[in-house]
Amino acid sequence: MSSIDKVREYLKDRGLDGKIREYPVSSATVELAALAAGVIPARIAKSLTFHGDGCCVMVVAAGDARVNNGKYKQVFGKKPSMLPPDRVLALTGHEVGGVCPFALPDTTVAHLDISLKRFATVFPACGSGNSAIELNMEQLWEASGAVAWVDVCTGWQEVEGASID
Repeated sequence: MSSIDKVREYLKDRGLDGKIREYPVSSATVELAALAAGVIPARIAKSLTFHGDGCCVMVVAAGDARVNNGKYKQVFGKKPSMLPPDRVLALTGHEVGGVCPFALPDTTVAHLDISLKRFATVFPACGSGNSAIELNMEQLWEASGAVAWVDVCTGWQEVEGASID
């Protein structure tokens, strides 16, 4: 079963599968996803993956936010170390370009960054490099199975709504 099919099945159980958008173009980067969805890049909910203690730590953040080493260390107790692209699929169930906080294995723990809260809705990927779903914060929280809202990103406060990635 493909990653997007796993996500579709996962979101179906939450009544959200009908909201998945599949684009005829790539949405594999923040900029491409924003173009495909017709929104500013900041509204793309990017899923960033890091080495954790025996797990994968996922931080879902606004498209214009950048993880801050000091803030990350305060929350997670260690300096952030991103997963190399060749480990992402094995640890998240999704390939780079389609990584999302849905249908994750037990070894991946999702966290939502507060940079997302300034928007009524955001657009996370749905397991493929040409998909997304528009969700409000409550839907994102529930569908992602996130364990916490965190404050580990910077850049978005200073340049609200602009893409600085």
